[in-house]
Amino acid sequence: MIFNDKLQCHLKSQKSLTSGGAASQDFAARADRRPIGVHHGRRAPDCPTLNMLPQKLVLIALAIGACSAMYSKKDDVVELTEANFQSKVLASDDIWIVEFYAPWCGHCKNLVPEYKKAATALKGVAKVGAVDMTQHQSVGQPYNVQGFPTLKIFGADKKKPTDFNGQRTAQAIADALLAEAKKAVSARLGGKGSSGSSSSGSGSGSGKRGGGNEVVELTDSNFEELVLNSKDMWLVEFYAPWCGHCKNLEPHWKAAASELKGKVKLGALDATVHTNIANKFGIRGFPTIKYFAPGSDISDAAEYDGGRTTSDIVSWASSKAQENLPPPEVLEGINQEVVEGACKDKQLCIFAFLPHILDCQSECRNKHIAVLKELSEKFKKNLWGWIWVEGGSQPGLEEAFEVGGFGYPAMTALNSRKMKFSVLKGSFSKDGIHEFLRDLSFGKGRTASLRSTEFPKVVKTEKWDGKDGVLPAEDDIDLSDIDLDKTEL
Repeated sequence: MIFNDKLQCHLKSQKSLTSGGAASQDFAARADRRPIGVHHGRRAPDCPTLNMLPQKLVLIALAIGACSAMYSKKDDVVELTEANFQSKVLASDDIWIVEFYAPWCGHCKNLVPEYKKAATALKGVAKVGAVDMTQHQSVGQPYNVQGFPTLKIFGADKKKPTDFNGQRTAQAIADALLAEAKKAVSARLGGKGSSGSSSSGSGSGSGKRGGGNEVVELTDSNFEELVLNSKDMWLVEFYAPWCGHCKNLEPHWKAAASELKGKVKLGALDATVHTNIANKFGIRGFPTIKYFAPGSDISDAAEYDGGRTTSDIVSWASSKAQENLPPPEVLEGINQEVVEGACKDKQLCIFAFLPHILDCQSECRNKHIAVLKELSEKFKKNLWGWIWVEGGSQPGLEEAFEVGGFGYPAMTALNSRKMKFSVLKGSFSKDGIHEFLRDLSFGKGRTASLRSTEFPKVVKTEKWDGKDGVLPAEDDIDLSDIDLDKTEL
């Protein structure tokens, strides 16, 4: 939902319901004020939750619930499930009222017509949803649902929903949501959270996206500075405020922007206002989404070909982010901190044991390191750690991995979470290592458990200076006092 559209709808609806005019009469005609479930001036007790029922009744209730949901896709009441509650309600800027119900509950059935009326009357102003607790119990668990129906209002702060305790009529529900919407608008105008009021030069402003999210509002004036030739990866949505598909995409776009924070930036540009940029990309339909890799120019923009749900967007962008990752650094393991840091939170850590510098001088060693760097680039999507050490300098590592003593260079791979390792049995060459790592990436290869549950010990060593090794100078021995002609028997 576009924020400014909601603001206008909120104000118009509030005015019409309180002015007593024709609009108010029309709403009253749609919303029967007769309370539901009220007996002798008080509301009847709610239906019990599933955990209050005997086991046999629970099974019957679940069977009934599976085939008698009270709302359908034809209604204006949104069916909420374990799969969509996060994206539709919690990640949305919309005001929601959510009913937690059971299909067998009499009070829930009595509420249906009034709830549907409220949903229709509030269309475009606030959202009305329902959760079938016989099918999606996990949705209601965080909210301590004790009876059916339970109605909760999810306002500006989705983490703190409030109970709806008013009469169960369409009018009372609408009044409660309009009051909540008014509070949200007042909070935004009062500076409690961003209202999307960046200086975009957008004319009427009806195309601005709501604030309080990680989506960057892009304009003709800031697009080149922020997106083009940027060090960041960008997904940019070109939208029109009146576009229904754009409105449907918005909560998913915002939720994806939050999940991708720090990895990929998501932006939105109102193509009906900022026509200069939109024309440069030949935008003809809405929404159009384009991908910009780091350092992209206008001609480098690529089409987004993924789905339009939060998970689809996050998955597609994460894949692109991995493709554009710099290769991992191949570090020299000179102390415990360096080695454990390289392996922390990594699925695997690759260890290379290179020959002593006297056995393999700088040119030889650099060739080995170059092979490691080339292969780290090829396998960078795996996000492994890479370490090399000089053979014989780290006895703790060599003992743990059962390598060393002779036969350098050597290679092992460590899963530090499971404390299991695998040893390269083939040749220490680009092809041999590639085959070894490829098998590991597919979960193949023999593994063994470390003898200890602790991370192998690493001793502190001097960092290699990049130079050839030099043999230690031998001490000169003065032979002048030795009588070589005399031999002692």
